[in-house]
Amino acid sequence: MHDAGTIKCLIVDDEPPARQVLRHYVQQAPCLELAGECSNALQALDFLQRNQVDLMFLDINMPQLKGTELLKVLSNAPKTIFITAHADYAIESYELDAVDYLLKPVQFDRFLKAVNKLFRQHNVHLVASDAPVERKNAAEPYIYLRSDRKMVKVLLNDIFYIESMKDYVKVFTASGVIITRQSIVAMNAMLPDDTFIRIHRSFIVNTAKITSYTGEIISVQHTEIPIGKLFRQTVMKQLE
Repeated sequence: MHDAGTIKCLIVDDEPPARQVLRHYVQQAPCLELAGECSNALQALDFLQRNQVDLMFLDINMPQLKGTELLKVLSNAPKTIFITAHADYAIESYELDAVDYLLKPVQFDRFLKAVNKLFRQHNVHLVASDAPVERKNAAEPYIYLRSDRKMVKVLLNDIFYIESMKDYVKVFTASGVIITRQSIVAMNAMLPDDTFIRIHRSFIVNTAKITSYTGEIISVQHTEIPIGKLFRQTVMKQLE
């Protein structure tokens, strides 16, 4: 993973429509940068010998060489998220230490959750291997958001709540408000669900920042945020 926070990724799938969907998803995710596309595993093998990537979206059922077979022959394989129409490859994919295993047709929120796993794994690796105890704060969980034509690093613990504005969201943090072009569904998928909870069609809150709540309203700092009727049961269950 690069210092700028972007993940260089490769799409490998023999079906053009599947590559098109993944390409669109990659373009919508601010943390991802598309390094290339391959229509089969042999092309991918050649590409990886000449280029370095962080993450590979890899189809399993392909002619000549399956995705699982490709991963076995790579000496320094990138992190891999398997994409397949067949659920019976799941056990083999996890034996190959895949980040995740997505079934076609892949939904965008599930795609983002898989990518977010890679960020979390990266942070765990830093804590375990690279960061001494006195620098443990350097490995606090974070996300990158595109705002004002640049990528902004945001610590998850600094986020108070998030508000939807149609095609954009406003992220209220300890250092100010960040506006980024993102749907609230996509934003929700990027965040860990043990800390963040969607309480309304237009709001996500950081549960660690809640100061009080009722059955209708959650207070975060000095802001009162309504709980949507469709979300109330789930919200109450999680908060209690």
